Amino acid sequence: MDKDKMAQDFQDYMLGVFPTPSVWLERGEGVHVWDSDGNKYLDFLAGIAVCSTGHCHNKVTSSLAGQVATLMHCSNLYGIPNEVELARDLCMRTGYGKAFFCNSGAEANEASIKLARKWAHEQGKQHVDIITAQNSFHGRTLVTVTATGQPKYQKGFGPRPAGFHYAPLNDIEALKEAVGPKTAAVMLEPIQGEGGVKPARDDYLRTARDLCDDHGALLIFDEIQTGMGRTGKFFAHEHAGVRPDIVTLAKALGSGFPVGAMLSTNEVAKVFGPGDHGSTFGGNPMACAAALATLEVMDEEHLIDNAREMGDYLFMGLSRLQEGAGMGIIKEVRGKGLLIGVELASNVAIKLKEEAQARGLLIGNIGKNVLRIAPPLIIDTSHVDEALDILGQACKAL
Repeated sequence: MDKDKMAQDFQDYMLGVFPTPSVWLERGEGVHVWDSDGNKYLDFLAGIAVCSTGHCHNKVTSSLAGQVATLMHCSNLYGIPNEVELARDLCMRTGYGKAFFCNSGAEANEASIKLARKWAHEQGKQHVDIITAQNSFHGRTLVTVTATGQPKYQKGFGPRPAGFHYAPLNDIEALKEAVGPKTAAVMLEPIQGEGGVKPARDDYLRTARDLCDDHGALLIFDEIQTGMGRTGKFFAHEHAGVRPDIVTLAKALGSGFPVGAMLSTNEVAKVFGPGDHGSTFGGNPMACAAALATLEVMDEEHLIDNAREMGDYLFMGLSRLQEGAGMGIIKEVRGKGLLIGVELASNVAIKLKEEAQARGLLIGNIGKNVLRIAPPLIIDTSHVDEALDILGQACKAL
């Protein structure tokens, strides 16, 4: 591969919403990926919390290979057996009543907002306000970027859809002021991902549930990044013992194959009828084959338990690093399971990420002062030890 030519073609032909890559990945296996120069990397970003079963897990790839040779697409005009199988699996495992499948997290959140507003309309509400948290992230469609409580993502895209309001995360009094009879739904991330890996407190989530019940509003949890076992439970909201009316999934659901899902209670789901929503590719045989195989791997390899155990091990190691090589650089370590944010004392996140990358470790950054660590859920202690060693070297280099 001529990397210079690829970079030039990228700049010439790709819409400029992503920076020109410095690394061109060609293959992956388990927790590792290789670039076009043959360099091997320990992947502790996993496609941004997507490849939770690792890269190219044989069960997932075999399922996809079998499906691609059988039926790739037929649309929802006809029955798709493994779509129904996936819906049954997710509903039985989570206790929700109905599932809707789409292609991404933004689409899943868009579906949840439409469902909440239709539900409010059916209840006779005259107003259909959606309350989200400041610093949240819910997607990049015009509606979901409006739901996102970060002005930097909204700038230049007005006029935005009306009816969205924002309250500070973990500020219970502000949430009480925001929620009222005009509220159709409160939409929250149990842990803000793009907001810097900031967990919502348990009492804040419980208050949101109580306020929704008091005002006849729905509670929506965006588990796009936190779901599928990443925090040590299937859903992150299980840690707080709070159950929403609607929950959204994507990212890790297909182990890298694009698929999103919205789950809701039967009571809420019944307001949607034929034609109220849909998706040409949603629930297609390929996506459902990938998702079913992913769930099977999660169960067989006990990945949720591993996420909790390795998350604790990684968290302790990062805390030790904070007191050692990272002293003066690392300000705070936060998160749950294998979704961890490392807040830095200064704006060196990009530089630290590059130093780690040069030593064979892939991690992410959120803005200029937070590192995001979200490895595959299949990692073991040797992978964590290697990552910590590289991070320590990167800190010393700064």
